This record gives sequence, C-alpha cells and structure tokens, in this order.
Amino acid sequence: MINKQELEKIKEKALAEHIPIIMDETLEVIEKYLKKSKPKTMLEIGTAVGYSAICFIDFLAEGGRIDTIERDEQRVREARENIEKVGAANMINIYEGDAVEILPTLNSKYDVCFIDAAKGKYPFFLQQALRLLNDHGIIFADNILYKGYVMSDYNKHKQRTAVRNLREYIKEASENDMLETEILDVGDGLAISRKKWTLRNVPKVHFRLFLYMVCYAWNRNLIFLHNLGYLFLKCLLARNWKFFLF
Repeated sequence: MINKQELEKIKEKALAEHIPIIMDETLEVIEKYLKKSKPKTMLEIGTAVGYSAICFIDFLAEGGRIDTIERDEQRVREARENIEKVGAANMINIYEGDAVEILPTLNSKYDVCFIDAAKGKYPFFLQQALRLLNDHGIIFADNILYKGYVMSDYNKHKQRTAVRNLREYIKEASENDMLETEILDVGDGLAISRKKWTLRNVPKVHFRLFLYMVCYAWNRNLIFLHNLGYLFLKCLLARNWKFFLF
C-alpha cells in the first residue's frame, strides 16, 4: 500500500509548478478498467514526476510492475524521489531517455499501455504499444482531444503537427482490425483501445499444425476429428473473417 499523504503532496506540488499530470476524471476512468482487469504488467510512456504511475500501482495484480519512460533528466530525478517516498521503488522501473529510441529495444509484453508524452509521436507510440501488448490488453492515450483542437477545424501553425498526429492516432486506432477503440470526452480526451482476439494473433505455426491435423483426419477418414476441426475453423471465421496468415 502506497503512502497516500505523500502522494497528495506530490500532486499538489506538480499542480503548483504547472507540471502536467493526469487529470482526476481521466484517472477515475482508467482506475475502473484497472480494477476489472488487474494487470500484471504496465508500460507508461511519459513519466513526468511519477504521479500517474504511483496512482496505478494500487490496481496491479500481486507482484505486478510498471515500466515507465521519461527523457527529462530533472523529472526523472524527481520521479525517482517521489517513488521512493511513497514506498513503490520495487514496483516502478524508470527508463531514462527518449521513448522513440527506447521503445524499439523493449521486448517485454504488457497488459496495459498508457501514453502521455509528445503528441507529435502518438502514431509511433501506438505502433510500439500494439507490438508490446498482450492479447486482450488495453492501450490508454491521454490528451487525445488536445484542448478541443483535434475535433475542430484547427489549422494554426503553432500546434498543427501535434493536432495532425493526434488525428492520425485516432484514425489508426479506430480502423485497426486488431483493436476496439472508443474516444471519451473526459479530461483532455482519452482514447481507450482494447486488443481483440483475432486469427492474426495466433502464431502461424499453430495455425498450420491445426490445418495439418484436419488434413490428416481427412486422409485417414477420421470423421470425428475432421468434423471437430471443421466446426472449430468455422467458428473462428465467423468471429473474424478478415485475415491473411500466409
């Protein structure tokens, strides 16, 4: 159990210094999902001072951990101090550096990914989060509506790149066959993408073995195995007919 008094001090200090941290209403929504799923592993892109990661650890499964990435040296130092103060040093690991460079080096799988970093890199973060996400995992992308600019006709030069890339994130997450995505108008906007079970998630070698079993049953005239395999394949295709494995 984390030290709630220290957590509240961390929050108050961040707000006083205008350091962007997760909004209360956004945190409430994410906490509801975490309570249901009880993730074992979580990846956070954008640590800031460690506030959100500390909030999340109460909802991890026993023995769970959070890996979080931050490039600002001063914030990394402060985040480590804050994590130590609340007694969560053994549950939160900070990767110091640019997420664009660190993410491709990671190979661990995560139940949940939380994105709250450079808005112009959100499409890249989505690609990497999807690669690292376990089946049925969830991706949360904070600030996805970005002050209302994303869903408006905003086209000013100052924030044009960020807005364009956030729109691209929404498009990619919404059109990806492997994801079920919803956009919530809470805080500064929250995208929630759940990874669906699809035939694309099945290792090709397993699927080929399954096909081999069906063909073997056919050749050996093992009617029971053949019918069982046929019905199973029919059910899979009924759930997800858009697939190409070869």
